[in-house]
Amino acid sequence: MEGLSVVRASPCVSSSAISSSLSSKTSRLSCAPSCKLILNPIKNHHHLAAFQPAFHLFASNQSRSHASKRNHTARIFLPHLVASMVNILFQEEVEETYIMIKPDGVQRGLVGEIISRFEKKGFKLTGLKLFECPKELAEEHYKDLQSKPFFPKLIDYITSGPVVCMAWEGIGVVASARKLIGATNPLNAEPGTIRGDLAVQTGRNVVHGSDSPDNGKREIALWFREGELCTWMPVQEPWLIE
Repeated sequence: MEGLSVVRASPCVSSSAISSSLSSKTSRLSCAPSCKLILNPIKNHHHLAAFQPAFHLFASNQSRSHASKRNHTARIFLPHLVASMVNILFQEEVEETYIMIKPDGVQRGLVGEIISRFEKKGFKLTGLKLFECPKELAEEHYKDLQSKPFFPKLIDYITSGPVVCMAWEGIGVVASARKLIGATNPLNAEPGTIRGDLAVQTGRNVVHGSDSPDNGKREIALWFREGELCTWMPVQEPWLIE
């Protein structure tokens, strides 16, 4: 019967009793006490495969597709979202630094050796020239040391012969270049650094490097004129930077 369900616990009446009951002219249904007649409508059991609604059982494939689209909203995997935001917020910045091989480094034939240290590290060379430094430029470059007693001697040293001016570019290049160069006093510089390997005295420490990104930009602008720097893309860059 539609809308009704019968739960039979066990055989409860004889065939003669059933025949007698069916022959009755009344519309009343009879059953033995152990046989229950449940008149309540069947409850929804959408979570059971046997009780899927008609929509799912008889709907066309196209209708099912539309329903699926309505029921499934786009979801973003949270760890991926967080990683993307971190990359944006803490994106590594490309810096510029000024590196100068001093007169003693040029005179000793160390130019190629020093340049190779930065090339092998993976930094990009954007400016390079052999240059005889005038006194005024040397004084401007070292103006922060004007009050030091060794300042006049320092200026004489830098202007005593040609220097090699270099502009380098890369992620974290300022701090990394300082590590490659080593401590100001070569005797305190670690083995493997330029000064640790190639110099023995502070007054002849062969190379200069900018000590901050801001000074890097200032010194490059001081030592290079407009048009002397090159903008280019090394073919090895995809193998150095993600």
